[in-house]
Amino acid sequence: MVKLIGNNNKQSFGINMTTDKNKKFTLWPYAVVAGLVLFMGYILFFVFQAMNQDVDLISKDYYEQEIAYQEQIDKVARTQALGDVMLDYNAEAKTILLQMPATYKGKSLSGTITLFRPSDDKLDKQIPLQLGRDQSQLIEAEALETGIWKVRVHFSAGEEAYYTEKIIQIR
Repeated sequence: MVKLIGNNNKQSFGINMTTDKNKKFTLWPYAVVAGLVLFMGYILFFVFQAMNQDVDLISKDYYEQEIAYQEQIDKVARTQALGDVMLDYNAEAKTILLQMPATYKGKSLSGTITLFRPSDDKLDKQIPLQLGRDQSQLIEAEALETGIWKVRVHFSAGEEAYYTEKIIQIR
């Protein structure tokens, strides 16, 4: 409170004397603080969710596979040199047909067929390579979930290793 000396008229100096009793309560500072706290909580919630998200690499031993990638390139080149391996999905019969080219006839082939699901590694399946007399193998795909699958065929004939891969869509 200001004490004026002289004229007791409060309006004479242009000073409006108000007391704390007439001061209005403003909500803005509290709203700004509450908004900042809610925004920080929102960001922390998403950081917590991101930290607890299960992130799968393409495969568990991705880094070891990356180091041996030149061997993989050589396997693919050897496979293409002898002829393309045919992988065909029949949606009506829900089967995958693996057909080796005639250049592999008479060779003793052994290997594996991997049905790889990029979106969920828990659905991956591995099947041994068991070719018939016509150098083909029929794989039942009825139990496979719908979506994108990579069919990877690793096989060898004696000392030479081969590899082919095809992406199919199960409907």
